[in-house]
Amino acid sequence: MSTMSTMSSMSSMSSIAQPPQPGRAGTGAGTGGSAGEGAGATQPVHSRGRILVVDDDRLVLATVTHGLAQAGYEVIDADNGDEAILLAREHRPQLALLDIRMEGKSGFDVAETLRDAYGIPFMFLSAFADEATLTTVQSLGALAYLVKPLDVGQIVPAVEAVFSRLREGGPAGALPLTGGVATGLGVVPTTAMADPVPLAVGVLMHRHSLVRADALQRLQRLAGEQKLSLPAQAERLLAAVEELARSA
Repeated sequence: MSTMSTMSSMSSMSSIAQPPQPGRAGTGAGTGGSAGEGAGATQPVHSRGRILVVDDDRLVLATVTHGLAQAGYEVIDADNGDEAILLAREHRPQLALLDIRMEGKSGFDVAETLRDAYGIPFMFLSAFADEATLTTVQSLGALAYLVKPLDVGQIVPAVEAVFSRLREGGPAGALPLTGGVATGLGVVPTTAMADPVPLAVGVLMHRHSLVRADALQRLQRLAGEQKLSLPAQAERLLAAVEELARSA
């Protein structure tokens, strides 16, 4: 697995799932615990949603879990597919972020179980973007596909955008799951994510600590100032974010 840059403020892996609000957000794999050890025991006040994060690279798992918890999500983490399925059955997350190539059950195996047994939507995070992988991602019905290397500053807006689409589409299980293509941000959206507006709104929510309505209003104001359509302004914003990421 590709190793991502971690945060210097993380004093130990035991704090990775601790959100800024009261209550423990995470569990097991990132902290060496078991599937039942405090996993999602208390949902944070003002939680933005419950997400299961699965990756067999402990550093990646710790970094992503910490970043999502800091962004206000209740995070359940696992470092293998078997534990991920157990945690999903117990805690019923609203979304899962899955690595693909892991020892034992792959992310594809986990995704199939989440889809068929529990109706839990999912997205992938992987270093692989070959044609065979993308074909499988699409056939399984992933909501999005994030291609490593990415930092948490890019992952969180993508997660926010997917949660936005889930809320707009009703209950998580009711959202159609379809495939998509790659973009320059390293995100392979599905048809549900083909509109650039939700992703741009997610970027604004993350960067400026805005609720979704305020972020959308800000995007609309920017579009008006530039005399652009909302999708055109969203694409312009995403292009600027991409350029900043390249130059960082």
